[in-house]
Amino acid sequence: MQEHITISERFCGPSDSGNGGYVCGMLARYVDGTAQVMLRQPPPLNQPLAVDLSSSPMVLLKNGDVVVAQAAPSALDLEVPQPPNYEHAQAASKEYAGFHYHPFPLCFVCGPDRLEGDGMRIFPGRLYGDGIVASAWIPHESLADETGYVRQEFLWACLDCPGAFAVIDQLPVVLGKLTADITGRVRPGQRCVTMGWKIAKEGRKYHAGTAVFTEAGELLGKARAVWVELGKH
Repeated sequence: MQEHITISERFCGPSDSGNGGYVCGMLARYVDGTAQVMLRQPPPLNQPLAVDLSSSPMVLLKNGDVVVAQAAPSALDLEVPQPPNYEHAQAASKEYAGFHYHPFPLCFVCGPDRLEGDGMRIFPGRLYGDGIVASAWIPHESLADETGYVRQEFLWACLDCPGAFAVIDQLPVVLGKLTADITGRVRPGQRCVTMGWKIAKEGRKYHAGTAVFTEAGELLGKARAVWVELGKH
């Protein structure tokens, strides 16, 4: 029997499609180790999407005949900056640009209109230097699996939006590709720090790095993303 993924509206990015990092993480569950996921279409909400394993090791997420996303094993060579402590990350969150303007205010990860316990409320603000942002994050109990640890797809999700706010100026951007390596586990209620930093820009494409750490500075996961500029609003 073919497996399916249904993206609940709780896990939206734009209000009418799935958060890119969360969707990437859901598909990455079918890939061993480091995975690269490319989003080909806005992931639709509240409808079963087929997981196609016939092209293994590549995995396809399909809406009928339309490929929504594809995932495959990958390598990730990424230098991660030293993280701030939790208090500095909290202070950076107060400078979150999304409090003043946000193209997707209901985003599950970084939407300022999401309530505590509903959205992840990761608000990456400028930390130091150009193009480096950080946020404090305390995972909610609803993000845990049956073993009591935060599910992998939510660690992928928190490796998503900080990259956007490291590269964004005034133009909305959407996630095109995310390559992530999850190396640790964390329980709900534990204090964490997320980071994003600018790597490069190529035309309408931006490259960013992200990472998530425990309060003690243990690396839980890192990622490299390609963001695509949508155009002027």
